[in-house]
Amino acid sequence: MHMTDIARWKHEHDFCGDFSAAEKSTRRVLILTAVMMAVEIVGGLKMHSMALFADGCHMGTHVAAFFITVAAYAFARRHSKNARYSFGTGKVAVLGAFTSAIVLAGIALFMLVESINRLINPLPIHYNEAIAVACLGLIVNVVSAWMLKDQPHGHHHDDHSHSHSHPHEHSAGHSHHHDLNLKAAYLHVLADAFTSVLAIIALTCGKFLGWSWLDPMMGIIGSGIIGQWAYTLVRDTNVILLDKEPETCDLNEEIRKAIEKDGDTVIADLHIWQIGVHKFAAIISLVSHEPKPPSAYKEVLKQHEELVHVTVEVHQCEMQPTS
Repeated sequence: MHMTDIARWKHEHDFCGDFSAAEKSTRRVLILTAVMMAVEIVGGLKMHSMALFADGCHMGTHVAAFFITVAAYAFARRHSKNARYSFGTGKVAVLGAFTSAIVLAGIALFMLVESINRLINPLPIHYNEAIAVACLGLIVNVVSAWMLKDQPHGHHHDDHSHSHSHPHEHSAGHSHHHDLNLKAAYLHVLADAFTSVLAIIALTCGKFLGWSWLDPMMGIIGSGIIGQWAYTLVRDTNVILLDKEPETCDLNEEIRKAIEKDGDTVIADLHIWQIGVHKFAAIISLVSHEPKPPSAYKEVLKQHEELVHVTVEVHQCEMQPTS
């Protein structure tokens, strides 16, 4: 039985980072939006206003999306030390963002269908009431966007981190670039604010200029833009969920340069995948005539602090017999 202390070879598998600030802000936005949703639905039923009731139901979809965001943060935090998650729970938040993107796409599709229907079968619009609802919704969304804006992205304190970071790691100044779960919540707020602005413009023109057709037209335009946002979020989350190396990342090339610079070692197989916010794992299989211990190759890669879990497999290249 091994009596050697192996503590120095062991390390934490919590690569999720600290997203407590983002989680708290999203929770506040969830409560604010839920209260606004309840007020609009109850008010719409009591005042017999379908515009108010419909907007309340629309807010319900965003409440569901914010709930997904908060639940993803909570799950990732609660299970961050669970050893059964081999590479931590960093992808839980990404999965939450992907789900929110699907919800956002559903909202865009609903807006498109409803707007086309209203364009073909116009209904009388209660302009004053509708403008008031749109303005109130815009105020709530501006407050929500302010709550979510520029939250510090999760930072993971790792005993094995180093001073030099990957050139792309800090390329964006805002947390939404790093935290896709927060970005999903932020896009839902922006989508709601955007539709409120379009509604205010369309309703104002309809009230004073008689352009009743502008309201459904704005809905069609808004659905297209929101659909594009949803597609972008699906594309960004898809890269991580399917373990694809990001287009903006040259980590593959950097690893090959660092390992193969001795002129003798060649990487035969290389797997890189993202396990957290700018946190990557790598499995490297290499061949060399004069192989070194795996620790020597890991030392070469220490300048890349985004590589938090590296496995090196070393093979000795045997000389081929000459005929």
